[in-house]
Amino acid sequence: MNILTNFTPAALWRDMIHEAEASCAIELNEEVEAYLVFLVMRYLAKPEVVKQIIAYEFLAGMHLSAMQRELALQGVGDKCLLLSGLFPKIAEKRLVKISYFVNLGQSAYGILAKTRHDLYSLLAKQFVNLMDVLQSMSQHVDLLPLQAYDLWNETGSKRALAALRQYTNAMPVNSQPHDPGKRLFKSR
Repeated sequence: MNILTNFTPAALWRDMIHEAEASCAIELNEEVEAYLVFLVMRYLAKPEVVKQIIAYEFLAGMHLSAMQRELALQGVGDKCLLLSGLFPKIAEKRLVKISYFVNLGQSAYGILAKTRHDLYSLLAKQFVNLMDVLQSMSQHVDLLPLQAYDLWNETGSKRALAALRQYTNAMPVNSQPHDPGKRLFKSR
């Protein structure tokens, strides 16, 4: 682990994210990386995020006016990213798979995308990479073999595949080829 030498919170988080990207062999573009830095900073002081019912927020957000819907769905995507990345054990406590948060978060960001290359589109497409980066930042996120297999099989997570390879030299079979463009919900 490197010694972090920057003093502003944003610079410290950016350094940690760069280190996590390197450990995952993932390179995020500058815009997505900056979004991730400020996302972590924004929610750092909001522990209530882990207690919210996100599917309800998603459904309620779909019935709001355009501006309110954007804020609600952005919040859903952000919370799903944090839960799947920094707090994946919450999924286990809620009796759902981590991929539940991945699919819900990708859907929320995907609905907000206005073009194929805007920020929300990039967040939806790179959601799994962002999750992998966040998971590698935490020393408390260790995937058990079946969790690693499920997460890799359902999302294509490179970090989950690396975790799975720590348990076995065998190459796992992907029973559900991952489609990064797949969303649970489509916009109207």
